[in-house]
Amino acid sequence: MATAEKSVMVVGIDDSEHSFYALQWTLDHFFAPFPGTAPFKLVIVHAKPSPATAVGLAGPGAADVLPYVEADLKKIAARVIGKAHEICSSKSVTDVILEVVEGDPRNVMCEAVEKHHASILVVGSHGYGAIKRAVLGSVSDYCAHHAHCTVMIVKKPKIKH
Repeated sequence: MATAEKSVMVVGIDDSEHSFYALQWTLDHFFAPFPGTAPFKLVIVHAKPSPATAVGLAGPGAADVLPYVEADLKKIAARVIGKAHEICSSKSVTDVILEVVEGDPRNVMCEAVEKHHASILVVGSHGYGAIKRAVLGSVSDYCAHHAHCTVMIVKKPKIKH
């Protein structure tokens, strides 16, 4: 009898404590309790901005800066993926795909859902207010409306004083 293919869970991460919290929460609830028999196949995706987007590509001299910006973006991406790998290892989760994809995080996450035929997309919440969210754009809000799967937004609990 053939075994059923596991559903895919994509976790979107960036270089923020909110996204690493979302990853840890996801591992604690869906992977660590089931060593070797987790109900999902795990794919972790980091969206690396393009150098032109990061610089804003404005004015003379921008082309001179792009190689340095690209090098920095690659270092940040390597650090983010490295930390994700450490978090997974610390929870004994070894069957994981780690990807870095260049582009706008909103599009990258929705495309990762399609590419991997994911049934769940997990993203963290930065906890921005309505004005900041309107100005900066919310990856989690965009994904909730555009991803073709269930979207779970993990919020880090606020510390009560």
